[in-house]
Amino acid sequence: MKRTLTRLLSMLAALVLTAVALSGCGRGTVPGVRDGAARVTAREPGSGRAERLTIRSPALGRPANVWVLKPKGWTEGSTGWPVLYLLHGCCVSGGDDWLTYGEAERVTADLPAVVVLPEAGRMGWYADWRNGPAWETFHMKEVRGIVEPMYGVGDRRAVAGLSMGGHGAMGYAARHPGVFEAAASFSGVLDIRRDPDGFGRFLRDNGAEPRDIWGEPGASPDGWRAHNPTDLVGALKGTRLYVSGGDGRPGPLDGPGVAHDASEASILEQNRGFVAAAARAGVDVRTDFYGAGTHRWPYWTRALERALPLLLPPQG
Repeated sequence: MKRTLTRLLSMLAALVLTAVALSGCGRGTVPGVRDGAARVTAREPGSGRAERLTIRSPALGRPANVWVLKPKGWTEGSTGWPVLYLLHGCCVSGGDDWLTYGEAERVTADLPAVVVLPEAGRMGWYADWRNGPAWETFHMKEVRGIVEPMYGVGDRRAVAGLSMGGHGAMGYAARHPGVFEAAASFSGVLDIRRDPDGFGRFLRDNGAEPRDIWGEPGASPDGWRAHNPTDLVGALKGTRLYVSGGDGRPGPLDGPGVAHDASEASILEQNRGFVAAAARAGVDVRTDFYGAGTHRWPYWTRALERALPLLLPPQG
């Protein structure tokens, strides 16, 4: 009888812990978010090491998805794991592109860290919009506040992303000093003020009004400057940085018939400007400007493989 009662109490405790994780109470409650309403409403196993969480987000005003890759040896309740936040690019409807196209599960198979892949909107730009969703609050408060304790994340964090996600990785690391020990950008948009009018046209062509994000191009320089990695590079001193990109010529990872990629060539010039600004600020950046290569997934997958030793090197 005593053994049966003990077993029942253990089962009841487990049910309570599960309810806490799913309701947003206890470990799921997010500091700084009004009424603590950010919460996990669904936790679904995927293939391999992946799980998908659905988070009710006050910052976005809607539910959003986060994918999590659990490392080898992870068990429910284990703690002290490093974490890598992996950010996607623009013009996609979901946040799982790194899994679908970027081979993130394979590349990180031996990484002893939790990998978090949050949704960031088709054209979210990793910012709290002046008139619209608060993506930065969603990622830096709500996602971190819920996901890190749920998966036993410790005090080591790195962030990396491609294109729009490279912009987000460097921006988050600069605006939240001390949170990330390393940041990497693959073909990242690292200087939105290099051609604000042209970039504003790009945003509008893809369904985003720039004045709703950072303010009108040219007329609101402070909003653009506060979200421009090249302007913020001085705040990255002491953070391990990795920047890579191609020159737009078809390269070894492109198939036959691929044309010159003017977008990648333009982004490379932004990246060179970012690195030059970093040098003036006394900030070290490891670069991989690999020459021929276009704005395509095979190069970003390879870049992630090359960047991992810098992002989360073994300790001890």
